[in-house]
Formats: sequence, structure tokens, C-alpha cells
Amino acid sequence: MPAPTHITVAGPAPYDVVVGHGLLGSLVELVGSGERTAVIHPAALRSIAHDIGDGLPDAHIIEVPDGEAQKTVKVAAYCWDMLGRAGFTRTDTVVGIGGGATTDLAGFVAATWLRGVAVVQVPTTLLGMVDAAVGGKTAINTAAGKNLVGAFHPPKAVLADLNLLETLPRTDYVAGLAEVVKVGFTHDPVILDLIEGGDVTSPQSVHTRELIERAIAVKAKVVAADLTERGEREFLNYGHTLGHAIEKVEDFRWAHGEAVSVGLVFAAELSRLAAGLDDTTARRHRDLLETLGLPTSYDGDWQQVHAAMAIDKKSRGSSLRFVVLDGLAQPRMLENPEPSLLTAAFDAVRSE
Repeated sequence: MPAPTHITVAGPAPYDVVVGHGLLGSLVELVGSGERTAVIHPAALRSIAHDIGDGLPDAHIIEVPDGEAQKTVKVAAYCWDMLGRAGFTRTDTVVGIGGGATTDLAGFVAATWLRGVAVVQVPTTLLGMVDAAVGGKTAINTAAGKNLVGAFHPPKAVLADLNLLETLPRTDYVAGLAEVVKVGFTHDPVILDLIEGGDVTSPQSVHTRELIERAIAVKAKVVAADLTERGEREFLNYGHTLGHAIEKVEDFRWAHGEAVSVGLVFAAELSRLAAGLDDTTARRHRDLLETLGLPTSYDGDWQQVHAAMAIDKKSRGSSLRFVVLDGLAQPRMLENPEPSLLTAAFDAVRSE
């Protein structure tokens, strides 16, 4: 078995993302010597959370709902209450075990308890490993939109145990590939070549580990240079403005990766219309995503979607801002594009 890979996320509080197989045994070392540990997990992972808790110092197991239903003020308040009852201090540690929703929630709870306690993230999904658990962005949702309340709170460590992907439903694994595709177009085109070179739709693919490590390496480099998303880190939101809007309009019935997949096709078309992206690269988005079995069309109401996009985190005042590509791996921000370009790009993702 290959040795674990350590990918360092540099910055004021550097940490490692550890990638490999059979890594859960090293969690105790990563957590450190704090007196208490809170293990936040969704109901679906009750068994593994309790197994992990048995090996941690003074572990308190906090079960939350599955999926996006856990990313609410009510659930966060429940977690804070549990930390209070356990007497959590600034020397103690929160452990988030689950997909991207759980690592978002656990990170936010850790960021806000006593103005910040340590958090170790253990993502159990592809989406969590390559995106949500890495970078220190934490958040919960509100009625107004997705991830609008949050904090930048880098974790103490991230443990990406690839064995955890073996029991992940195929649809969830494939949905996570949308985030891998995203960074292939924005930063590392080798990722696209690997995906196009064979079937990568299961964790057993020969390219799985390389794809995950490449995606994490991209995020680590970007986050190290721009933790608080005031520059280059915004480029990692490619495809997410429409993607988040679809999630909100559909009341989170769409998986994040599926919504982002449609958002990538929209962003590619907007890039072609407004930034001169070549037709071949624009078309490559749709072809590659369809090969993976991800959706590339959406028949929602444009007015609802447009209203949801207006409160996207990248917006400034009344100006909508989108990440577009001038060319492959050449992202930039586009501010306040002509409304006709937006509707034309949205028409491109409607079902034929």
C-alpha cells in the first residue's frame, strides 16, 4: 500500500491534508492532547462515528441530520448547546466526520465556539475530500441562500481516508467529480486528460488517488495565497453562481455536484459569449460531464434563478459577478454582464 501523501496548506496557520488508505488510526495523533473531543456526524454515519469516538479522549458524540438539513442555525445551536454541556474549552477539539455539509457545519461550530476552537475534518465523500473540507471556509444556510452565514476557520488537519469512499453510493461519488472537473478547467488541465482517458466513475479507478491529490493540491495552493477569498480563491467558484441558485430554487433536492455540473456548462457558455472562450473548450465541458453521467441541463424558471444569483457571495451591491474562462486554465472575474448574455447562457442549459 502506498504511503500517505501529505499536502500542506500554507498560511498563518498551516496544516496538512493527509491522503491515503486506512488512515483513521492516525486520527488520535492529529487530534492531539486536548481534554475533550466532540465528534459531529450525520445520522447515516452513526456506526463509524461511535467507532472513532471510542478511540478519542473524552469523546462526545453529536449526531445531526443528514445532508443539507444539518446546515441550519437550529442545528448549529444544538451543537453549541452540546459543547456547553460537555464543558468545552479552547484546548478541546471538534472532529467533523461526513460529507461537505458536515464539514461545513463542524467547521462553523468550531469557528464560533469561544471564538474559535480546533477542528479536524474527516471527509467521507469525494466532494468533501477535494473541496469542502479543505481551505477553512465554513458555513450554514439560511432562508435567503446557501452558505451566507459562515467564517474562515482553517482546520488543524484534514484526514482523507480513501477507504471511506468504498461504501459511498455511486451517484454521490459521481456528483463529487464535478468539483474535480471544475479545477481541471480552471487550474490543472491534466485532470481533464485523466478523466477522458478512462472510466473514473468509481473509487476503484486507477486514477482516483491522482485525481483527488491533484484537486487538493490546486486548492491548497490557491488557499495559501488567498485565504479570505479576495482574489484568486474566487476562481474556485467557477460554475457555482448558477449551481448554488439551482440548489436554493430546488430546496436542496439537487445534489451540490449535480447543480455545479449544470453551472459549469452555463459558465462555459457565458465564457464563450462574453470572454471569447473557444468553442472547443466550451463544448468540452458538456461532453466531459455527460460522459461522467452528470446533468448538463436544467429547466427551472429564469426569474427565480436570477433572483437567487443576485445574493451570491461574489455579488457586489447590485452587480452580478461570475467566474469565466478566457481560455483553458485562464479564469477571471466578469462583472455585471449584459442581461442578454446571461439569458443566452441559461438558454444553453435548457433541455433540448
